[in-house]
Amino acid sequence: MADEVVTLTANPSVDRTIVLDGELSRGQVQRTAHVTEQAGGKGLNVARVLAGAGRRVVAIAPAVDPAYRALADEPPAGNLRAGDLTEGHRVRINTAITEPDGTTTKINEAGVPLSDAERAATAELLTEQAHGARWVVLSGSLPPGAPADWYPQLTRRLGGVKVAVDTSGRYLAAVVAGLGDAPIDLLKPNSDELAELTGGDAERFEADAARGQVDAIATAARGLVDRGIANVLVTLGGSGAVLVTAEGAWFAHSPEIAVRSTVGAGDSAVAGFILADLAGLGPADCLASAVAYGSAAAALPSTTLPTPADAQPLLPPVAAVG
Repeated sequence: MADEVVTLTANPSVDRTIVLDGELSRGQVQRTAHVTEQAGGKGLNVARVLAGAGRRVVAIAPAVDPAYRALADEPPAGNLRAGDLTEGHRVRINTAITEPDGTTTKINEAGVPLSDAERAATAELLTEQAHGARWVVLSGSLPPGAPADWYPQLTRRLGGVKVAVDTSGRYLAAVVAGLGDAPIDLLKPNSDELAELTGGDAERFEADAARGQVDAIATAARGLVDRGIANVLVTLGGSGAVLVTAEGAWFAHSPEIAVRSTVGAGDSAVAGFILADLAGLGPADCLASAVAYGSAAAALPSTTLPTPADAQPLLPPVAAVG
């Protein structure tokens, strides 16, 4: 039976989360409440949430060392398997420092370059595994030395499968620049990234969203839809999210939660959207599912990722925009 979703974590990491029992104090010595460590990267996070919801997923991470592979082989369910690439160099370490109120400070290493041969092998494996799948998820930063437009290059190889992209900076700009011949099905910018892509004002977007006024956000996202993105999901943190498609725009407030850690919240939102789409639900329900899973992740400690039981009680009402 074919996998339903394939994820690529192009720049994998070991994610170390340090939980403090008080506020972070710069320049001071502090004790940790506890520390967790797991194989990480945005694509693997998405894969774990999908697998935990019963979907068949393969998670690809290029040229990783044995320690990373051992951690990655601790899936939430038997539905998750790792893509098989030759073990290689050391994996970068990303450190998240979480305070009691949920404030999270992230310190991410740049990663280790991939050779031309390693990139070619990754592209070949992705194309092979995507055959018969319904979604491919390209997530996170690219390793040093990779071309900024590697995601569009990969997208051009993937015919007949929906493609979701969640990245930032110049890699995100390259995805949008390549939409003419590499259109995608889901893009998940936050307010800052939407502003960078559209020339908007991130502070205004945030202030408007806090008041439930998202017309300007929807208008900016609609410009990306017009350029070749089927679904633009704009995540707005505690204010909720906006989804824009060719058919319309919708807004959902985030449910009231006690934020414990924002690690994996964006990845969980992507997974929530895809879960609803795989179930044959429409745009409004896909948005509700994305917000519920993202909120559930934020309500969980450390690097814990949400299950359907965590997300279901948090499904928010959805309103049409405009």
